[in-house]
Amino acid sequence: MKHTADESVIKEKMRLTLVYRQKILRDTDKSTDVLTIFPRFMDIPGLIEQDFTLLFGDTTSAKLMEKWSTNIKPKVIAQSRGLTQTGELQDLIQNAVATEVEEGWDSDMSSILLLVHLLPPSTQGRKRPGKISARQACDYLVKFLKNVVSIEGHLEGITQSVQPYLLAVGPKKSRIQSYFIVVDKQALPCKSSNSLAAVDELFKAHYVFGTTYCHELTNVYTFLQTTVYDIDVEITKVNPRVAELRARMLQ
Repeated sequence: MKHTADESVIKEKMRLTLVYRQKILRDTDKSTDVLTIFPRFMDIPGLIEQDFTLLFGDTTSAKLMEKWSTNIKPKVIAQSRGLTQTGELQDLIQNAVATEVEEGWDSDMSSILLLVHLLPPSTQGRKRPGKISARQACDYLVKFLKNVVSIEGHLEGITQSVQPYLLAVGPKKSRIQSYFIVVDKQALPCKSSNSLAAVDELFKAHYVFGTTYCHELTNVYTFLQTTVYDIDVEITKVNPRVAELRARMLQ
């Protein structure tokens, strides 16, 4: 599987090894080796999507792409208008409602970043003093790079363990040519250059690689998990702010 170029063969073999892969992820001594054992995640787009769909089914896998634009996104924009308006927030709202964007993130990514502003990081407690802003939290979701050549330099610059995030590569934020998911200092190519599809894949990567949500985005991810994907809704403890926004979205 490491050497074949036939994607259909690779995807079938990855499908057949899902149970083994999940067993590795549950083993704390081996979980960090999953990309070494299954390196095709690093060059074959679509494997994250395949694993997630095998774990949760087609219906759950399709929910963000089906629900966001028509149902969730307009409500996120409406709720964001009630926040204290900063220049950055106004730009995100403006881009989120636009059909064509020249400067800044495109409509879908802008609406996802509005969700970060609606659900900023919770206080970190005594062990991790200090609170970061919603603007800073956005950087834990997506980082922009102008040049694909810069990816290697970006990965080499990672000095500490970080949870998965998106790397958006293109001439400017409104013209992203490709997305990557950064996991364990590796850049895994996303299946699509569509920003919403990339966020969808980023969320799914947490389940495929058995990683926890980063603290800065826990509220955002638990909202997506319980409100959009409907995963473990009854047993997931959510922040009161998440519960309140979830209730408004489901009205």
